[in-house]
Amino acid sequence: MKNIEKPSLFWFFTEGVRAIVEYIQGWFFITTFKYKKIGNGQPILAVPGLLCTDFAMLLLRTFVKRLGFTAYGWELGRNLGDLNELRDINRLNERVDAIYQKHNQKITLIGWSMGGIYVRELAKQRPHLFSQIITMGSPFGDTLAPNYATWIFEKLTDTSRIDEKWRLQISNPAPIPTTAIYSKQDGIVPWQACLELFEDETHKNMEVKGSHWGMGTNPKVLQIVADKLVYS
Repeated sequence: MKNIEKPSLFWFFTEGVRAIVEYIQGWFFITTFKYKKIGNGQPILAVPGLLCTDFAMLLLRTFVKRLGFTAYGWELGRNLGDLNELRDINRLNERVDAIYQKHNQKITLIGWSMGGIYVRELAKQRPHLFSQIITMGSPFGDTLAPNYATWIFEKLTDTSRIDEKWRLQISNPAPIPTTAIYSKQDGIVPWQACLELFEDETHKNMEVKGSHWGMGTNPKVLQIVADKLVYS
């Protein structure tokens, strides 16, 4: 993608306050939501973003459990962006194997920010194991677009050891139903980088209003997740 600009300083500096508001709204949403059991124990794997742990996805996992699904965290501790030799992806594949063997059902993948890049890669490697992907504020469309997270990633990871051929294919779509959720008020990554490059019946982009840090608790995001799970 060309001519993508870094998110405005206003959206960046208000990220924390907006995320707290969304967190409160999210808990209120899941306690007042009129639940219908749309799931029958089908597995969902939720993968957090850079520097986050499974706690960041707790509200979302709680929500989908109440809808009748079985929700799993990635259980790999804090996401430190270990993509040297795709180590995080390989560890996640082992997690996927354990979940699939337990349920013998296709898994829904949900990834937040960098977690979305991870889950798309899982689905591209072994699409037969997954029913759909939902990404939230994940800049897979252009990982080199200006943002406020790259400097942290470069502190954590020796980027020179990341396979360039793999990096160049990150934006390629996965061959299963995919929903890319983005916000034009994202203060960390540019929203244009969070889109499927070409939309069709299988690959959709959906806009919400909110912060980057609040994606996993944003009521609009939770509603989209519920709507997509109806058809999983």
